[in-house]
Formats: sequence, structure tokens, C-alpha cells
Amino acid sequence: MQPRSPSLSALILAGGQARRMQGVDKGLVTLKGTALIDHVIARLRPQVQAIRINANRSLEEYASRDLAVVSDHLSGYQGPLAGMATGLDSSPSEWLLVVPCDTPFLPTDLAGRLLQAATEDGSEIAVAHDGERLQPVICLLHRALQESLERFLADGGRKIDRWFAEHRVSRVDFSDQPDAFININTLQEKQLLESGAA
Repeated sequence: MQPRSPSLSALILAGGQARRMQGVDKGLVTLKGTALIDHVIARLRPQVQAIRINANRSLEEYASRDLAVVSDHLSGYQGPLAGMATGLDSSPSEWLLVVPCDTPFLPTDLAGRLLQAATEDGSEIAVAHDGERLQPVICLLHRALQESLERFLADGGRKIDRWFAEHRVSRVDFSDQPDAFININTLQEKQLLESGAA
């Protein structure tokens, strides 16, 4: 396991509308008796110095975890980039690890491997790749990107890949543990995981 770095904190994205989850607040959906957000927190806690939650509802419930909760500056559920911008704006660290609240099996060496790649490549962004596809909302962002992201959003941009294309990006291979990026978008997917059928 990689040692925690004081220059690295994490932001868990839990600010979406969860349309495919029938509107249920996704981070609070339970998997085997534990809320998805708590699975993610447990994975991240040994890897980073601080964790914050990006949420736009259920704020008291999220805050009960004794973690800072930050809401999007933009109203109307503008997507993950809006959450990232909010996270960068209040980041206590040089690097911000961003992950979604619906990935309960994240790698225990996620932060270290992303940071190593960004440092070696001189990149501003490091993104996880599971061996088949890029995982754009599982990424490491340098704090200096805040101004660029705020400008991109102000111009109406919402697509992550288009913003990434403006910067130096490291694509980090996690094909050794592809199941770590399983995410739960629907109640049916949750039931399949709980039954062991997934």
C-alpha cells in the first residue's frame, strides 16, 4: 500500500441525480448492509490525507460521516465536471483524487499509482484505465487546473473528454484489477452484486 501523501486529498462525487437509480441518492444505497459512500471512504482513507464529499442533497446525512461536504457552485446538476470544479476550488492539497460514490471496490493503490504516473509524465491529470476503457471520473487533478475548468464550464462545456483534451493527461493502466472499477448504476446491478451473480 502506498503511504499517504500530505499533498493529496480526495473528493467523492455524490452530487448527481441518480436517474437510473430511480432517483434514490446513490451514495446512500446500501451494498451488503453498508452505504456505497462508506465502501468508497473505507477504500480511500488509507491512501489520502483528507476526504471530502461533493453532494447536492442529503447534506446532513453525508455530513454525519464527519467529513467536509461541498455542494456544486453551479445549480441544476451540471455533471461531474461541476463537482470537480467545486472540489478544486476548496482543495486543501496540491493534488485532488476524484472518484464517484458508486465504485465500492476501488484499488487500494489507486492514489499512489495515479500520482506516480502524473509525476513521471509531467502531467496535470492522471486517469485510470481498466484495460478496456478509460474511467474519466476516476482521476487525479492538479490544483492549478481550477481556472481552466471554471473557464470551460463558464463557456458551456460539460464533456470531460473535451476538457481533458486541453491538458497533459496520463492514462494509467489498472488492467491487473479491472473488477475494482465495477460501478453500481441501478438497483438491479446492486442486487446482482449482492447475490454474487455479477
